[in-house]
Amino acid sequence: MAEIIQTKKALAVNPLKVSQPVGASLAFLGLNRCLPLMHGSQGCTAFGKVFFVRHFREPIPLQTTAMDQVSTIMGADENVIEALRTLCDKSKPDIIGLVTTGLSETQGTDIHRSVSDFRAAHPEFAHVGVVAVNTPDYLGCLESGYALAVEAIIHTLVPKSDTVGKRPKQVNVLASAMLTPGDVEAIREWIEHFGLRAVMLPDIGDSLDGHLVDAEFSSLTIGGTPRLEIEAMGESTATLVIGPSLFKAADLLKSKTGVPDYRFAGLMGLADCDDFTQTLADISGNSVPQRVERQRAQLQDAMVDCHFMTGFARVALAADPDLLGMQVRFLSDMGAEIVAAVSPHKHESLLALPVAQVIVGDLEDMEKAARAADAQLILANSHAAETASRLGLPLLRAGFPQYDHVGGYARTWVGYRGTRQALFDIANLMLSQHHELEPYRSIYRADNRSGEPHVITSSAVGLVH
Repeated sequence: MAEIIQTKKALAVNPLKVSQPVGASLAFLGLNRCLPLMHGSQGCTAFGKVFFVRHFREPIPLQTTAMDQVSTIMGADENVIEALRTLCDKSKPDIIGLVTTGLSETQGTDIHRSVSDFRAAHPEFAHVGVVAVNTPDYLGCLESGYALAVEAIIHTLVPKSDTVGKRPKQVNVLASAMLTPGDVEAIREWIEHFGLRAVMLPDIGDSLDGHLVDAEFSSLTIGGTPRLEIEAMGESTATLVIGPSLFKAADLLKSKTGVPDYRFAGLMGLADCDDFTQTLADISGNSVPQRVERQRAQLQDAMVDCHFMTGFARVALAADPDLLGMQVRFLSDMGAEIVAAVSPHKHESLLALPVAQVIVGDLEDMEKAARAADAQLILANSHAAETASRLGLPLLRAGFPQYDHVGGYARTWVGYRGTRQALFDIANLMLSQHHELEPYRSIYRADNRSGEPHVITSSAVGLVH
């Protein structure tokens, strides 16, 4: 069991965390024809939008209630009502995700009452789903905000039902914030190999995978989980929950629908992948397809090829709890030594990690621990680039955001293939630090490779016969 150490610093010197409103907005971006709305100042929304645009390199639909000095002091309920009315009238979304920020939370805004007032004032927009979620950005991290949004989506849009198994080939998937669009797509294909159909919540693999569309501009999300599919989640035969941060959301879904669930801390590494594969085989009643068996064999071969590089490798990691836990377990299974594990947010799942301690802090804490333990490799997001440069260590970028690396959002980490590629990348980064010894050149060598006259010293002349 890991010891959780909370830093006592007055401030973050080199911040690691991404705020809860950004995490909640990311969850809403995985819904079809949705429009996230941040209740706060224009700067709060602009900052979050910059993060998204630089990470995904795509236009991101994101709106704001534009609180100013007057509304901050006198109250901003009218800003919420007017923003909802304007968006419903002009953009015609299926879903609006109403997210609070640090400013509105400090003010004490009751967004749920504001939504009720909007419903009473504008019954013509009753068909538009409005999902309100409280996400103060001075608490938690991206992952916790994302989880709160998923819980709010289930609470608001999934009706109570007793129709479990009405769609026997349909399974729900609650996808953690640690999963990339590439991961989500890989999980969907994994499930389809067993003849099942997945309802991903949320589905950023469809909306943020970087594909070109015919529309030149859209004020709403393109792709993602449709509202009708969310409402039909109670008819599925099972729910697959990926990531401990969504276990509370899974409890809520199960209490409303009765759909049984299967929970996974991660899908990286041989053991995790085997558990998920066996679960799919049990749900579907089908044997494991040959292509999946082959992918497993490829991973096993990669593990044999890479264990010389990963064994006893000293690795420092910094990430949100779900991602940190998945990577720590995987690297530990491969024989690596975790010399630093840092998370911006405390979560109960961190206690079970196979490390001596987990620091709840920032990148400065990771840097100090990595330097003290003579780390050889860093796994973190792009915020750690300067840290890696100061330490003179390679950085494998993982998590959100990745603004200095193209294609990070599309990378696949999970599954047999994703794990295999991660192994190769880690092994290559370790090899890049290995330097061959400079060859010894004897004074008695007879070749003249430099083009200079070969001179034999007087001390050596007598030894030549």
